[in-house]
Amino acid sequence: MNKTSAPRVRHTVVVFAVTLAVITYVDRVCISQASGDIQRDLRFTKEQMSLVFAAFTLAYGLLEVPFGWMGDKFGPRRMLMRVVTMWSLFTAATGWAWNLTSMIVFRFLFGAGEAGCFPNITKVFTIWLPKQERVRAQGIMWLSARWGGAFTPLLVVWVMRLVGWRWTFGIFGLLGVVWAVWFYRWFRDNPREHPDMTKEELALLDGAELYAAGHVKVPWRRLLTSPRIWLLFVPFFCMNFGWYFYITWLPTYLREARHVSLEKGALLAGLPLFFGGLGSLFSGLIATRAAEWLGSTARARRALAVTGLAAAAIMLAWSPNIASATLAMVVLGIASFSNDLAMPGAWGACMDIGGRYAGSLSGTMNMMGQAGGTLCPIAIAYLLKLTSDNWNAAFWAAAAAYAIGAVCWLFIDPVTPLESSHASDSASSPAA
Repeated sequence: MNKTSAPRVRHTVVVFAVTLAVITYVDRVCISQASGDIQRDLRFTKEQMSLVFAAFTLAYGLLEVPFGWMGDKFGPRRMLMRVVTMWSLFTAATGWAWNLTSMIVFRFLFGAGEAGCFPNITKVFTIWLPKQERVRAQGIMWLSARWGGAFTPLLVVWVMRLVGWRWTFGIFGLLGVVWAVWFYRWFRDNPREHPDMTKEELALLDGAELYAAGHVKVPWRRLLTSPRIWLLFVPFFCMNFGWYFYITWLPTYLREARHVSLEKGALLAGLPLFFGGLGSLFSGLIATRAAEWLGSTARARRALAVTGLAAAAIMLAWSPNIASATLAMVVLGIASFSNDLAMPGAWGACMDIGGRYAGSLSGTMNMMGQAGGTLCPIAIAYLLKLTSDNWNAAFWAAAAAYAIGAVCWLFIDPVTPLESSHASDSASSPAA
């Protein structure tokens, strides 16, 4: 049986990843659109609201590695069911907050739950998909994540009009519970244990399911002392610093600096995430062909990442100087598109380099990214305070972060497995 006629039970995991990515970003992005009502009702200043934003990213970053490691050890089935249920509960709890402390606690615990999402989805892809399908799956998943976030502002405005911001969080919290039950009933950590998998489809995995075996010892010293691993971490920090502006302060920027209405602001705030989704999809789809053109997977990933992050820096710095709010957001959307050209390759690098430790490595990378995401809303709040609400400073800071990330990607080896005894500068196969 050939690849085209073989059963495709394995692709169901991509459907699960896509739906979870949408839920993740709906739950994550809704607070930026509700921030105005929250600040009014709970009397938060900008600096206090920045702490609310940062509470999520701090927990999200701190728990990435433990939850990624637990996915490697115990399997993603149990971990995803638990973390999705946890963050759904605290999404709903956001609507119960009565002061700054309660809001920070709820958002911290919400972030702790979401920390287990993408490292364990990456583990699922490593186990259930053959190597040549993994980056494409990452591209499709990040398209879904970005588009979930893109349409969330409009959805939040509509639901808030009906029930207010507090009940809006409760409604969104229900989505994850439904997903967790559905996923736990269908998924198996080892594809060989799934009743619908055939021998023909298992043969296509080419041994990928062997990564399902649990383990205790991650080679942390080798991982954390490897210069090429740190070169992967630094640009992910920079990417998240730039990108978190879109899901934290952008709606406020549109209201205060561009003076747009709530409804128009919700539409415009979704453009960067919409374009970002297209960037992820384009990168995932073009990766294999780019590897063939350039002669290796490593060169293809570097080219997409360097081009993308350099373009993001230029577009982000230009955007605030454009008079039209709509055109400025289109340019910001191009910056987000460019940012996401690097996303599938970065996560693909974690799968190729990490192998059986993909959950731990991707969790560590995402932890570094969330450090950038944690710093972003706080840094911007204080930049605005120091510059008397000069929003250009915020855009320049994010553009500088993108530029640093582009330089780092010039030197990254994104393909050689961690367990390999000899580092290679490029892939032996053009499969991306």
